[in-house]
Amino acid sequence: MSLQRARLGVNIDHVATIRNARGGAHPDPAKAAALAQTAGADGITIHLREDRRHIRDYDLEAVRSATTLPINLEMATTDEMLAIATRFKPHAACLVPEKREERTTEGGLDVARLHNQVEPFVRKLRDAGIRVSLFIEPSKVQVAVAEAMGAPVVELHTGKYVELVFAGQKAEAAEELNRLREAAEHGHAKGIEIHVGHGLTYDTVRPVAAIPEVRELNIGHFILGEALFVGLETAVKRMRHEIDAARGHA
Repeated sequence: MSLQRARLGVNIDHVATIRNARGGAHPDPAKAAALAQTAGADGITIHLREDRRHIRDYDLEAVRSATTLPINLEMATTDEMLAIATRFKPHAACLVPEKREERTTEGGLDVARLHNQVEPFVRKLRDAGIRVSLFIEPSKVQVAVAEAMGAPVVELHTGKYVELVFAGQKAEAAEELNRLREAAEHGHAKGIEIHVGHGLTYDTVRPVAAIPEVRELNIGHFILGEALFVGLETAVKRMRHEIDAARGHA
């Protein structure tokens, strides 16, 4: 029996990382967004970080102009990012933890501990007509707090699962996958749409994509890394195939 088709959101941040390493206009994240759409992506994710290490402010409208896909803007809970988001009005805004010293987002946003800080951002983004997602650890407690805040979507952090798989820690990886399943079931039962993401590869995506409640997978770094060798369209199509196969659509 086939599961409902899951969406693939492609994060194009690191196209901008390569551009910014040398300066200038190439490679162009907007072109990457257009190619991802051609290859079968269902959405584009971009993270405008406080330090602008990859996506820059001018990329927002450029990406929007290059694709008809919905844009998911990852953002920290700061007044600056709230002002940008409410002005830009992406389809969705995903609230993530952010530290200047980290190489990439490390773990989920602890909404249980940071409820009073995060909740006003959820409310103000929703008031602006933006669909809000919270990037959280696969925990029933975190999911319950997300529901209490009125977040319609959560994105469950898959990074720990991927790390355990590649470390060869099979029992621990299976346990983490079960945490993802339970959190997805718990959120779905409360009416929350379930997304997943962080670190997923061709070798690790199928068990996660096979979770029935998952509606969207957001994947970037691995796809762009593979694109260096096979091209972006081929890399996106392969990930699209892996997700579809996991859900019985191959």
